[in-house]
Amino acid sequence: MISRAPFQLQPKPAWLRIRMAGGPKFSRIRGLIQEGGLNTVCQEARCPNQGECFSRGTATFLLMGSRCTRNCTFCAVSPGPPDPLDTEEPKRVAEAIRKMGIRYAVLTSVTRDDLRDGGADHFRRTVLAIKEQAPDTLLECLIPDFQGREESLQGVADSRPAVINHNVETVPRLYALVRPGADYQRSLSLFNYLKNRAPEVLTKSGLMVGLGEKEAEVLAVLQELRNQGCNLLTIGQYLQPTPAHLPVRRYVPPAEFAAWEERARQMGFEGVASGPLVRSSYQAASLFWQALSVRDGALGEKRLSPGT
Repeated sequence: MISRAPFQLQPKPAWLRIRMAGGPKFSRIRGLIQEGGLNTVCQEARCPNQGECFSRGTATFLLMGSRCTRNCTFCAVSPGPPDPLDTEEPKRVAEAIRKMGIRYAVLTSVTRDDLRDGGADHFRRTVLAIKEQAPDTLLECLIPDFQGREESLQGVADSRPAVINHNVETVPRLYALVRPGADYQRSLSLFNYLKNRAPEVLTKSGLMVGLGEKEAEVLAVLQELRNQGCNLLTIGQYLQPTPAHLPVRRYVPPAEFAAWEERARQMGFEGVASGPLVRSSYQAASLFWQALSVRDGALGEKRLSPGT
């Protein structure tokens, strides 16, 4: 049995202290989001990097409202009965992205178990709307598990974003505590399906650490993700968003994140971001280009090898 008993926590270490960003671009991006009546996971999930990302002119859009049908104990997004689906949202998101002039956009959502397809068609329509209004923008979809429905995954895959991301979040042993309502094997199986359905689309996943996982458990998850064909990886420190959420069990030092990154690259991940403040969509464009660079390099080596 996993215990939620309270325990003494040390103060946040120096490597987790950041300076909040601001300035004209930050204010402009925030203004466009508010003007369009849009939600961002940057704000809803209290991401520590939102100032930096907004100041760079990027944001991760949170589709289908701001209330989630699940109650994960790590997440700052509010649980509760969701609002009716806003059919005009795909158009508004596309217009905002065009106005912002961003080249790489991340689309994510609350989990909508109340919808038959889990909201997959809403993702698909948003991707297509952005491709119509901002055809040069690269897109990443950070999706829920859609309760494992292949027909839902198919719709998102067939819209052909550049990247499809689904976070396993933690190690299997901690799922009952951290992700009630989710299933590790179900999440893992998404990657195999996506690789078969849309092999040209990069797949991505992420983990939080500091929840009581062991090093061997983390490495086992990384290997299982690679075995399913996952291309890109993020690893970041879990931070307790409110006193009502799970406490942090350990602040992981930067050297351990660096070691995990090295191991992940050795396993064959083509893009890796691992650090205390890394979040799933943090510097998402950089990971995408890392992967393309790795692939271009491998292609060049193949062309130059004897007999090719």
